[in-house]
Amino acid sequence: MANQKNEAALVKKVKDIANVMASAGVGFTDYITQLTYILFLKMDHEKEELGLGSAIPDGYKWKDIVDLSGNDLVEKYEEILKDLSEKGGLIGTIFTRATNKIDRPVMLAEVFKMVAGENWYMMDGDLKGAIYERILEDNGQDKKSGAGQYFTPRALIKAIVDVVDPKINETVGDPCCGTGGFLLAAYDHMKSQSKDIEKQKFLKNNALFGADITPLVVTLASMNLFLHDIGVDRSPVKLQDSLIETNDDLFQVIMTNPPFGTRPQGSVEVYANRPEFIKTSDNQVNFLQHIMSIVKTGGRVGVVLPDSVLTDQGATAKVREKLLKDYNLHTILRLPTGIFYANGVKTNVLFFDKGEPTKDIWVYDYRTGVKHTMATKPMKRADLDEFVACYCSGHLEDRNPLYDKDTNPNGRWRRFTEEEVKKADTLDFKWLDLEEKDERNIQEVLDDMQAESDGIAKAVTKLKELLGSVEI
Repeated sequence: MANQKNEAALVKKVKDIANVMASAGVGFTDYITQLTYILFLKMDHEKEELGLGSAIPDGYKWKDIVDLSGNDLVEKYEEILKDLSEKGGLIGTIFTRATNKIDRPVMLAEVFKMVAGENWYMMDGDLKGAIYERILEDNGQDKKSGAGQYFTPRALIKAIVDVVDPKINETVGDPCCGTGGFLLAAYDHMKSQSKDIEKQKFLKNNALFGADITPLVVTLASMNLFLHDIGVDRSPVKLQDSLIETNDDLFQVIMTNPPFGTRPQGSVEVYANRPEFIKTSDNQVNFLQHIMSIVKTGGRVGVVLPDSVLTDQGATAKVREKLLKDYNLHTILRLPTGIFYANGVKTNVLFFDKGEPTKDIWVYDYRTGVKHTMATKPMKRADLDEFVACYCSGHLEDRNPLYDKDTNPNGRWRRFTEEEVKKADTLDFKWLDLEEKDERNIQEVLDDMQAESDGIAKAVTKLKELLGSVEI
């Protein structure tokens, strides 16, 4: 109970400062980034005071800046960020391309004051990690910040981890890790499986790997794991474009939620670097191909993908064909709209193993007749209890359908036979006949309309670019 009060008090303190910053024009994303840098300086200082050494060079430490004020504070802080961003190891990862976004001395001093008021290093890892996770979650739900694209609902992550069931001696990869949600949930799931010192050491230092293309996200993910006592010497998260900067590492478990849409303008074409891929401009299809290439034989995958991966023809259909031929796509979880930052996005979780072809596909429809909103009705882990139970993790042979043509035609858990899969043009399996009630409020309807409008505008812009050099 004391821990809960402490956590709530610290989260409130962090949010109160965020409100002050917001009134001065400092966005939540910029604030949390600077909080991360300053928090690391403070924790390194506390560690050194305990006689455990410091990872930060002299002249760039907490003690070198904490008593400064005014422009002296801003100038010293910016010097520290610049120099630490050029270091290697954990320091360089935490301070990846670090810059100061709070240039008003009085505002920057407020963040230093808030961090100075607590002893962070000796705080229980679960507690300080939980505090940081709460802040990241709030940031992810802030539509104005755009940070939601880096944040997968933790209830969904937990359910995916529960059924994929990574073991303490296995490696877990997330090639587009965002703020580290899948890696952290995997660690929490694995750490209680054994008290063996060597296995725990492997888990903390070698089992996890994450990557992201956005410097800010690499900083947040690295700090998130660090505060949970993971990667205390070397962060398991790297700044890289996973579709281009490949290596020979293979993983026994992959769980991820890749970015959807097309690659950012100016990005290196994936096919130029990965000629073994079926050529496509769709990010999600390229990530599916990448995931298929980095999972070990016998390995397990849980990946969030949009409906288009299950329905589109052309290159996408060829990738699906390869997936069904060389991998066992045994389970699809259909997800409702309203659980991600982008309104109206229809997604699924594909669960597959490498090494055997697909035969039967089991589908759990948690979309039809289901409505969530991030603000008023967020998804909870309990909402997926029935799916987790039906999945029968570790003993898939014991699965039993809830669907029955005669007695329960609206059962959400259904098996599609190998013959039915082969005959199907797509993998977008539908069978429920439930009335779907629109429970959105006016603002949510307007948000969905805006999202659809934005999508049409982007499509028109893309079409104009494609037709720009065509004579009509």
